[in-house]
Amino acid sequence: MSDLTPIRPNSDTPPEITSSPTPTSEAKVALDRNAKTRQILGMKGAAAGETSIWKIRLQLMKPITWIPLMWGVICGAASSGHFTWTLENILKLAACMLLAGPLMTGYTQTLNDYYDREIDAINEPYRPIPSGAISIPQVITQIAVLLVSGILLAFALDIWANHQFPTITTLAVFGSLMAYIYSAPPIKLKQNGWLGNYALGASYIALPWCTGHALFGELNWKIVVLTMIYSLAGLGIAVVNDFKSIEGDRKLGLKSLPVMFGVTTAAWICVIMIDVFQAAIVAYLIYIHENLYAAILALLILPQITFQDMYFLRDPLKNDVKYQASAQPFLVLGMLVTGLAIGHAGI
Repeated sequence: MSDLTPIRPNSDTPPEITSSPTPTSEAKVALDRNAKTRQILGMKGAAAGETSIWKIRLQLMKPITWIPLMWGVICGAASSGHFTWTLENILKLAACMLLAGPLMTGYTQTLNDYYDREIDAINEPYRPIPSGAISIPQVITQIAVLLVSGILLAFALDIWANHQFPTITTLAVFGSLMAYIYSAPPIKLKQNGWLGNYALGASYIALPWCTGHALFGELNWKIVVLTMIYSLAGLGIAVVNDFKSIEGDRKLGLKSLPVMFGVTTAAWICVIMIDVFQAAIVAYLIYIHENLYAAILALLILPQITFQDMYFLRDPLKNDVKYQASAQPFLVLGMLVTGLAIGHAGI
């Protein structure tokens, strides 16, 4: 074998197993189970080899990414000031979460995997498309079914909410177009670290928040502007995901922030965006005299700063997942606090 020949682990073997020379049978079973779970959820460090077409389709939709958007709908319902715990409202909320999570996010993630199949072959070869687990025609069919189902459900929610103007349908169509230009050439927003990550942040925060608000209240420009500002913190969160893809991004000419500025500088940009724009929301809550909610949000920023110092800034490549797991619960809880504050203020 030439010295230049790369040595790669078997694609069916998860990274955790290859890192240990002689794992016990119990440890190997546990690691296999962990890799399969990551595979279904669409997480980093998954294993190839799944044969069930429905599990493969679910993997394409990346269920782990549904949670922030479903949470955004809840924040929007809170900010409307009109959500009450009636059976009808709970069913409306559940349907809206289905729209934001499995349908529209599932569509977005499947579409992104379709257009990212070359870069995934470098960064995540265990993904369904580069591994050959699902055919291209099957992927295209899944994209179409999810998109049409999402638009139809959005229209049904508009009717359910007695909207004269189809606000939720408009948001769904706009979100689907943003997802397309984010992933697809010739625009492919994700090629630009700033525009792409802001589009991603807005899709995870502003769009579901506005949708939930519109379902139970009346969407206005103040809510749109506030959620767009919050999405700048979401830009920082989106940058965290770029550190795992530096090799493939650099090879394919994608200008992610870690590629443009280097690992250390990009990590600082990331945490500054996350902290500064949450602090801006604190200032706004003080401005509208929601001081208690402002204080709670400020306290929720502190552990995020702590975890940034403990994990992310010290080694972004190694600790990106650990940082997200530790810090993001405080960020998303802060979103709900903000939603409750806005609903209480009647903005």
